[in-house]
Amino acid sequence: MEMRKVQFTGNSSYVISLPIEWVRSMQISKNEPLGIRMQSDGSLLILPHPSLESAVREKELRADVIKDPTFLFRCMVGSYIAGHTSIRVISSTTLPPLMRKAARDFTQMTIGQQIVEETDSSIVIKDLLNPVEMPFDNSIKRMYIIVKTMFKDAILSLENKDKILAKDIVNRDTEVDKLQWLISRQYHLLLEDLALSEKMQISLKQALNYYVVSRILERVGDHGVRFATHIPTLIDHRIDQKVVADINNAVDLAMAILDSSIRSIFSGNLSGANRTIDSVSELETVSDGITTIALQKKGEIALSIGYIAESIRRAGEYGADISEAIINQLIDEEKSD
Repeated sequence: MEMRKVQFTGNSSYVISLPIEWVRSMQISKNEPLGIRMQSDGSLLILPHPSLESAVREKELRADVIKDPTFLFRCMVGSYIAGHTSIRVISSTTLPPLMRKAARDFTQMTIGQQIVEETDSSIVIKDLLNPVEMPFDNSIKRMYIIVKTMFKDAILSLENKDKILAKDIVNRDTEVDKLQWLISRQYHLLLEDLALSEKMQISLKQALNYYVVSRILERVGDHGVRFATHIPTLIDHRIDQKVVADINNAVDLAMAILDSSIRSIFSGNLSGANRTIDSVSELETVSDGITTIALQKKGEIALSIGYIAESIRRAGEYGADISEAIINQLIDEEKSD
């Protein structure tokens, strides 16, 4: 870190010189005004060209080079998460129908993305969402509600032998992915534009913590999908009610862990987060009991019960991972006080 001395000039001003390399790289001219913001930790943020709007970050994807629609979709998702505000898909010839479909699928699978221009050989997708309109905490709460209802409805579909509900649970994972991608995108936007943290009233450390929690909730959603996909097998084999009751009990324990962890995020309850982690042992015992039952079965029914038990256990353990992240955050905040 380069150190510079503060100098006193005139009768009331303290000044510090700016590194010439930074001035040149930012193309700052003599007498040009700079924006200065005081951060929550007492540091100062210097903003070059404060009067200018955030620059448009355009990403160009060449369909001639990418060729595969699935690969193109992944590249668009990567561009979205990286914070590009405009994505242009171009081709030297007519853009193939499957490439156009990939672009449409992308706009349906993301929040705030819209096709604003389309020709025979190109598609332009613009970001129409103001990040301030979608706070991190709201997205986390929404993700939590979705994954929780996935597990609760999975039990309901098993008890009522409702395969249609089980299929609907699988489809809900798309909404979880949408929100996780949005949080990832907003986190990367904060890294690119530190002034955005003030507008969103969130620090980079807090944003990072929300990003970590979103990744964990996305994995819980994946296990909700795996749970739901094995329900039809249990329905077809008319699994006995004792097993259903044990699975129900395990889901209640896993969701209680998740509930407690999410509450700790917003309450800052250090001891509560610690108790949540300790409660995982009871869930593991119940899940092991279900696994033992699975070992007594044969064929696909044994596999389905085993996979369900594992997914419920992993959901609870991921909930405990959230509590661990909260403890780390709270300890770090105490250190900073």
